[in-house]
Amino acid sequence: MNEIGFIGLGNMGFPMAKNLIKAGHNVKAFDCVESICEAATKAGMQLTKSAAEAANDVEFIITMLPSGPIMLSVYDEIIPVANKGCTLIDCSTVDVSSAFKAHKMAKNAGFASLDSPVSGGITGAEAGSLTLIIGGEEKTLNQARPILEVIGDRLVHCGKGGAGQSAKICNNMLLGITMIGLSEAFVLAEKLGLDHQALFDVISTSSGSCWSLLNYCPVPGIGKESPADHDYKPGFAADLMLKDLTLSQQAADETNSATPMGVRATQFYNEFVNEGLGELDFSAVINQLKEMQRG
Repeated sequence: MNEIGFIGLGNMGFPMAKNLIKAGHNVKAFDCVESICEAATKAGMQLTKSAAEAANDVEFIITMLPSGPIMLSVYDEIIPVANKGCTLIDCSTVDVSSAFKAHKMAKNAGFASLDSPVSGGITGAEAGSLTLIIGGEEKTLNQARPILEVIGDRLVHCGKGGAGQSAKICNNMLLGITMIGLSEAFVLAEKLGLDHQALFDVISTSSGSCWSLLNYCPVPGIGKESPADHDYKPGFAADLMLKDLTLSQQAADETNSATPMGVRATQFYNEFVNEGLGELDFSAVINQLKEMQRG
Protein backbone atom coordinates (compact mmCIF):
# COMPACT_ATOMS: atom_id res chain seq x y z
CA MET A 1 0.00 0.00 0.00
CA ASN A 2 1.28 3.45 -0.93
CA GLU A 3 0.28 6.99 -0.10
CA ILE A 4 -0.48 8.76 -3.38
CA GLY A 5 -1.40 12.33 -4.18
CA PHE A 6 -3.51 12.62 -7.33
CA ILE A 7 -4.17 16.03 -8.90
CA GLY A 8 -6.63 16.28 -11.78
CA LEU A 9 -9.79 14.13 -11.69
CA GLY A 10 -11.13 14.67 -15.20
CA ASN A 11 -12.44 12.04 -17.61
CA MET A 12 -9.11 10.21 -17.51
CA GLY A 13 -7.80 11.10 -14.07
CA PHE A 14 -10.86 10.01 -12.11
CA PRO A 15 -10.91 6.37 -13.28
CA MET A 16 -7.13 6.18 -12.94
CA ALA A 17 -7.33 7.33 -9.31
CA LYS A 18 -10.29 5.04 -8.71
CA ASN A 19 -8.27 2.03 -9.87
CA LEU A 20 -5.50 2.95 -7.43
CA ILE A 21 -8.07 2.90 -4.63
CA LYS A 22 -9.34 -0.50 -5.80
CA ALA A 23 -5.76 -1.80 -5.70
CA GLY A 24 -5.51 -0.87 -2.02
CA HIS A 25 -3.59 2.39 -2.18
CA ASN A 26 -4.51 5.49 -0.21
CA VAL A 27 -5.25 8.41 -2.53
CA LYS A 28 -5.35 12.06 -1.50
CA ALA A 29 -6.96 13.85 -4.43
CA PHE A 30 -7.64 17.36 -5.63
CA ASP A 31 -9.58 18.85 -8.51
CA CYS A 32 -10.83 22.40 -8.98
CA VAL A 33 -14.23 21.20 -10.27
CA GLU A 34 -16.54 20.87 -7.29
CA SER A 35 -18.97 18.48 -9.00
CA ILE A 36 -16.28 15.81 -9.08
CA CYS A 37 -15.75 15.86 -5.33
CA GLU A 38 -18.83 13.87 -4.32
CA ALA A 39 -18.08 11.04 -6.73
CA ALA A 40 -14.43 11.00 -5.66
CA THR A 41 -15.40 10.73 -2.01
CA LYS A 42 -17.78 7.87 -2.78
CA ALA A 43 -14.93 6.13 -4.61
CA GLY A 44 -12.85 6.23 -1.41
CA MET A 45 -10.53 9.13 -2.18
CA GLN A 46 -9.53 11.62 0.48
CA LEU A 47 -10.48 14.97 -1.04
CA THR A 48 -8.26 17.94 -0.28
CA LYS A 49 -8.79 21.68 -0.62
CA SER A 50 -5.66 22.34 -2.67
CA ALA A 51 -3.03 20.67 -4.81
CA ALA A 52 -0.47 21.42 -2.10
CA GLU A 53 -2.53 19.56 0.48
CA ALA A 54 -2.84 16.55 -1.83
CA ALA A 55 0.94 16.58 -2.32
CA ASN A 56 1.80 16.68 1.37
CA ASP A 57 2.91 13.52 3.17
CA VAL A 58 2.69 11.13 0.19
CA GLU A 59 5.18 8.88 -1.60
CA PHE A 60 4.03 9.54 -5.15
CA ILE A 61 2.32 12.54 -6.75
CA ILE A 62 0.46 11.94 -10.00
CA THR A 63 -0.77 14.86 -12.09
CA MET A 64 -3.31 14.58 -14.92
CA LEU A 65 -3.86 18.11 -16.20
CA PRO A 66 -5.06 19.81 -19.41
CA SER A 67 -2.01 21.83 -20.45
CA GLY A 68 1.68 22.51 -19.91
CA PRO A 69 1.23 25.92 -18.22
CA ILE A 70 -1.32 24.48 -15.78
CA MET A 71 0.93 21.52 -15.03
CA LEU A 72 3.90 23.79 -14.35
CA SER A 73 1.83 26.04 -12.09
CA VAL A 74 0.81 22.96 -10.10
CA TYR A 75 4.45 21.91 -9.85
CA ASP A 76 5.22 25.38 -8.45
CA GLU A 77 2.63 24.67 -5.77
CA ILE A 78 3.45 21.09 -4.86
CA ILE A 79 7.25 20.95 -4.98
CA PRO A 80 7.77 23.17 -1.89
CA VAL A 81 5.54 20.91 0.25
CA ALA A 82 6.39 17.43 -1.09
CA ASN A 83 8.14 15.00 1.23
CA LYS A 84 11.77 14.12 0.69
CA GLY A 85 11.99 11.01 -1.48
CA CYS A 86 8.63 11.64 -3.16
CA THR A 87 8.36 10.75 -6.87
CA LEU A 88 6.54 13.09 -9.25
CA ILE A 89 4.70 11.47 -12.18
CA ASP A 90 3.01 13.62 -14.78
CA CYS A 91 0.47 11.69 -16.85
CA SER A 92 -0.83 14.76 -18.70
CA THR A 93 -0.29 15.23 -22.41
CA VAL A 94 1.60 18.51 -22.69
CA ASP A 95 4.16 20.23 -24.89
CA VAL A 96 7.66 18.78 -24.79
CA SER A 97 9.25 21.99 -23.50
CA SER A 98 6.91 21.98 -20.48
CA ALA A 99 7.86 18.36 -19.81
CA PHE A 100 11.53 19.30 -19.82
CA LYS A 101 10.84 22.20 -17.45
CA ALA A 102 8.92 19.95 -15.06
CA HIS A 103 11.80 17.47 -14.90
CA LYS A 104 14.26 20.30 -14.26
CA MET A 105 12.08 21.75 -11.49
CA ALA A 106 11.84 18.34 -9.83
CA LYS A 107 15.56 17.64 -10.15
CA ASN A 108 16.56 21.05 -8.77
CA ALA A 109 14.38 20.38 -5.74
CA GLY A 110 15.83 16.90 -5.21
CA PHE A 111 12.89 14.81 -6.51
CA ALA A 112 12.77 11.95 -8.98
CA SER A 113 10.29 12.45 -11.81
CA LEU A 114 8.67 10.80 -14.81
CA ASP A 115 6.64 12.09 -17.71
CA SER A 116 4.10 9.40 -18.47
CA PRO A 117 1.37 10.43 -20.92
CA VAL A 118 -1.16 7.71 -21.58
CA SER A 119 -2.92 6.17 -24.56
CA GLY A 120 -6.12 4.15 -24.55
CA GLY A 121 -8.88 6.65 -23.90
CA ILE A 122 -11.56 6.62 -21.24
CA THR A 123 -12.30 2.92 -21.67
CA GLY A 124 -8.63 2.11 -21.12
CA ALA A 125 -8.52 4.33 -18.04
CA GLU A 126 -11.57 2.60 -16.59
CA ALA A 127 -10.22 -0.87 -17.32
CA GLY A 128 -6.68 -0.13 -16.13
CA SER A 129 -5.45 -1.12 -19.57
CA LEU A 130 -3.79 2.11 -20.68
CA THR A 131 -0.44 2.24 -22.44
CA LEU A 132 1.95 4.45 -20.46
CA ILE A 133 4.52 6.24 -22.61
CA ILE A 134 7.33 7.04 -20.20
CA GLY A 135 10.28 9.39 -20.07
CA GLY A 136 12.76 9.54 -17.18
CA GLU A 137 15.39 7.50 -15.38
CA GLU A 138 14.94 3.72 -15.51
CA LYS A 139 15.61 3.56 -11.75
CA THR A 140 12.69 5.91 -11.13
CA LEU A 141 10.46 3.90 -13.42
CA ASN A 142 11.25 0.70 -11.56
CA GLN A 143 10.40 2.34 -8.25
CA ALA A 144 7.09 3.58 -9.62
CA ARG A 145 6.26 0.43 -11.57
CA PRO A 146 3.89 -1.09 -8.95
CA ILE A 147 1.83 2.11 -9.09
CA LEU A 148 1.91 2.50 -12.85
CA GLU A 149 0.96 -1.13 -13.48
CA VAL A 150 -2.35 -0.45 -11.74
CA ILE A 151 -3.09 2.33 -14.22
CA GLY A 152 -1.91 0.57 -17.39
CA ASP A 153 -1.06 -2.89 -18.63
CA ARG A 154 1.70 -1.76 -20.98
CA LEU A 155 4.60 0.45 -19.88
CA VAL A 156 6.92 1.68 -22.63
CA HIS A 157 10.12 3.39 -21.49
CA CYS A 158 11.10 5.77 -24.29
CA GLY A 159 14.22 7.32 -22.77
CA LYS A 160 15.24 10.34 -20.74
CA GLY A 161 12.91 12.95 -19.30
CA GLY A 162 10.61 14.36 -21.97
CA ALA A 163 10.85 11.30 -24.21
CA GLY A 164 7.40 10.12 -23.17
CA GLN A 165 5.77 13.33 -24.34
CA SER A 166 7.81 13.29 -27.54
CA ALA A 167 6.67 9.77 -28.40
CA LYS A 168 3.04 10.52 -27.50
CA ILE A 169 2.71 13.50 -29.83
CA CYS A 170 4.43 11.66 -32.69
CA ASN A 171 2.05 8.74 -32.26
CA ASN A 172 -1.05 10.91 -32.08
CA MET A 173 -0.01 12.99 -35.07
CA LEU A 174 0.12 9.75 -37.06
CA LEU A 175 -3.22 8.63 -35.61
CA GLY A 176 -4.90 11.87 -36.65
CA ILE A 177 -3.47 11.58 -40.17
CA THR A 178 -4.46 7.93 -40.63
CA MET A 179 -8.03 8.49 -39.40
CA ILE A 180 -8.56 11.19 -42.02
CA GLY A 181 -7.06 8.97 -44.74
CA LEU A 182 -9.15 5.99 -43.68
CA SER A 183 -12.30 8.10 -43.66
CA GLU A 184 -11.50 9.40 -47.14
CA ALA A 185 -11.17 5.82 -48.38
CA PHE A 186 -14.59 4.83 -47.01
CA VAL A 187 -16.26 7.96 -48.40
CA LEU A 188 -14.74 7.38 -51.84
CA ALA A 189 -15.73 3.70 -51.75
CA GLU A 190 -19.29 4.66 -50.91
CA LYS A 191 -19.41 7.05 -53.87
CA LEU A 192 -18.14 4.22 -56.08
CA GLY A 193 -20.93 1.94 -54.86
CA LEU A 194 -18.65 -0.33 -52.86
CA ASP A 195 -19.99 -2.07 -49.77
CA HIS A 196 -18.42 -0.93 -46.48
CA GLN A 197 -17.80 -4.49 -45.32
CA ALA A 198 -16.14 -5.40 -48.60
CA LEU A 199 -13.74 -2.48 -48.28
CA PHE A 200 -13.01 -3.42 -44.66
CA ASP A 201 -12.25 -7.00 -45.69
CA VAL A 202 -9.85 -5.78 -48.38
CA ILE A 203 -8.00 -3.13 -46.36
CA SER A 204 -7.76 -5.24 -43.21
CA THR A 205 -5.82 -7.91 -45.12
CA SER A 206 -3.92 -5.64 -47.48
CA SER A 207 -1.25 -2.96 -47.51
CA GLY A 208 -3.61 -0.24 -46.26
CA SER A 209 -4.32 -1.99 -42.96
CA CYS A 210 -3.87 0.22 -39.90
CA TRP A 211 -4.81 0.48 -36.22
CA SER A 212 -7.57 2.99 -36.99
CA LEU A 213 -9.32 0.43 -39.18
CA LEU A 214 -8.81 -2.64 -37.02
CA ASN A 215 -9.67 -1.06 -33.68
CA TYR A 216 -11.53 2.18 -34.35
CA CYS A 217 -13.39 1.95 -37.64
CA PRO A 218 -15.20 5.24 -38.39
CA VAL A 219 -18.11 3.40 -40.07
CA PRO A 220 -20.79 1.94 -37.77
CA GLY A 221 -21.41 -1.79 -37.83
CA ILE A 222 -18.01 -2.62 -39.30
CA GLY A 223 -15.14 -4.31 -37.43
CA LYS A 224 -14.76 -4.09 -33.67
CA GLU A 225 -17.29 -2.06 -31.73
CA SER A 226 -16.21 1.58 -31.85
CA PRO A 227 -17.56 5.09 -31.11
CA ALA A 228 -19.13 5.04 -34.58
CA ASP A 229 -21.54 2.43 -33.21
CA HIS A 230 -22.64 4.87 -30.49
CA ASP A 231 -23.30 8.03 -32.52
CA TYR A 232 -19.60 8.95 -32.19
CA LYS A 233 -19.70 9.39 -28.45
CA PRO A 234 -16.00 9.42 -27.40
CA GLY A 235 -13.79 7.58 -27.06
CA PHE A 236 -11.19 10.13 -27.83
CA ALA A 237 -12.81 13.51 -28.39
CA ALA A 238 -11.94 15.53 -31.47
CA ASP A 239 -10.92 18.53 -29.37
CA LEU A 240 -8.33 16.34 -27.64
CA MET A 241 -7.04 15.16 -30.99
CA LEU A 242 -6.73 18.79 -32.05
CA LYS A 243 -4.81 19.53 -28.85
CA ASP A 244 -2.32 16.72 -29.58
CA LEU A 245 -1.93 17.69 -33.23
CA THR A 246 -1.29 21.28 -32.19
CA LEU A 247 1.39 20.07 -29.79
CA SER A 248 2.97 18.07 -32.61
CA GLN A 249 3.15 21.15 -34.80
CA GLN A 250 4.61 23.21 -31.98
CA ALA A 251 7.34 20.60 -31.63
CA ALA A 252 7.82 20.54 -35.41
CA ASP A 253 8.30 24.31 -35.44
CA GLU A 254 10.77 24.15 -32.53
CA THR A 255 12.85 21.46 -34.27
CA ASN A 256 12.43 22.73 -37.85
CA SER A 257 10.84 19.41 -38.87
CA ALA A 258 8.79 19.01 -42.04
CA THR A 259 5.34 17.59 -41.25
CA PRO A 260 3.11 18.54 -44.21
CA MET A 261 0.50 15.88 -43.44
CA GLY A 262 0.58 16.87 -39.79
CA VAL A 263 -0.06 20.48 -40.78
CA ARG A 264 -3.05 19.54 -42.92
CA ALA A 265 -4.47 17.17 -40.29
CA THR A 266 -4.23 19.93 -37.71
CA GLN A 267 -6.06 22.33 -40.02
CA PHE A 268 -8.74 19.73 -40.73
CA TYR A 269 -9.44 18.99 -37.07
CA ASN A 270 -9.36 22.70 -36.27
CA GLU A 271 -12.11 23.26 -38.83
CA PHE A 272 -14.06 20.30 -37.41
CA VAL A 273 -13.83 21.59 -33.83
CA ASN A 274 -14.72 25.13 -34.91
CA GLU A 275 -17.96 23.71 -36.29
CA GLY A 276 -18.89 22.94 -32.69
CA LEU A 277 -18.15 19.22 -33.05
CA GLY A 278 -15.21 18.94 -30.68
CA GLU A 279 -17.07 16.78 -28.16
CA LEU A 280 -17.64 14.05 -30.74
CA ASP A 281 -15.13 11.26 -31.19
CA PHE A 282 -12.29 12.12 -33.54
CA SER A 283 -13.47 9.41 -35.96
CA ALA A 284 -16.58 11.52 -36.63
CA VAL A 285 -14.52 13.44 -39.17
CA ILE A 286 -15.86 10.95 -41.70
CA ASN A 287 -19.17 12.81 -41.54
CA GLN A 288 -17.39 16.09 -42.20
CA LEU A 289 -15.91 14.60 -45.35
CA LYS A 290 -19.37 13.51 -46.48
CA GLU A 291 -20.66 17.03 -45.92
CA MET A 292 -17.77 18.47 -47.92
CA GLN A 293 -18.66 16.26 -50.88
CA ARG A 294 -22.26 17.44 -50.78
CA GLY A 295 -21.10 21.06 -50.99
